[in-house]
Amino acid sequence: MSADTHTVTGQHLSWTVADTIVEVTLHRAPANEIGLETLAELEQLVAFINDGAGGARALIWTSSVKAGFCAGADLRALYHEWVAHEASGRSEAEAIGRVRSFLDRIHAVMNALDMAPLTTIAATHGVVFGGGFELALTADVIVADKSTRFAFPELRLGLIPGWGGIPRLSRDVGNAVVRDILLTGRSVGARRAHAVGLVSQLVGRGQALDCARQVAAQATRFDPRTSRVAKRFTKHLPLARLEEEKDIFCELVASPVVREALARFVNDDGPMPYLPAASAKA
Repeated sequence: MSADTHTVTGQHLSWTVADTIVEVTLHRAPANEIGLETLAELEQLVAFINDGAGGARALIWTSSVKAGFCAGADLRALYHEWVAHEASGRSEAEAIGRVRSFLDRIHAVMNALDMAPLTTIAATHGVVFGGGFELALTADVIVADKSTRFAFPELRLGLIPGWGGIPRLSRDVGNAVVRDILLTGRSVGARRAHAVGLVSQLVGRGQALDCARQVAAQATRFDPRTSRVAKRFTKHLPLARLEEEKDIFCELVASPVVREALARFVNDDGPMPYLPAASAKA
């Protein structure tokens, strides 16, 4: 990197600006689960981008943890917060209000990242599940190594993706693919994701970041205003659908099915804690 670099190091993510490229690294072990602390750091990143991103013109997302890019929301924190809220005797409406407040914050972050005035590239490997998949979908380009697997397992918890996943996925691939991913909860490998147009470039294991850097370098060669206009023309923000998604999520989250599924997830040390007991035996 050049001598003129700028680095911000957080507990869960860090970023460095060099040669007009921001490189954001997720580094919360074991799998970059996103909770309130990570959200606060993402909000700091958005503020940095809105303030000019140190002159950068492209942004790369990557992960330094072995498990993968991001496993999604911190479900254990969500469960423990809900239990603590119930124990306090406060109303269900208050609990849902807190969920809605979190959704408003995470949507604001995702929307800002989605429409950031830079070319954004996600370099993925391993698990890209739930909220991690939703984060990757904010990128303009996804570069995936062959170990990458994408999934929306939320239906196994009695929920739908709540951070903008379905509207953004519907923007990029056909609705039949969206239904397959959502309604089965199965993971999709990098090769199939590339075949259906979700992944722009498929590379060997461990090569995604190098490829993303090449994409970013190419993207910064053009007039910045032209690049911004081209991005706005080819990438719309489905605001009405995003708001509808939040409403549906808040409607579902109060269900006993969700609390039972979260409890099972928190207390299960098995390889597939999302699965309902009957399905797990199948």
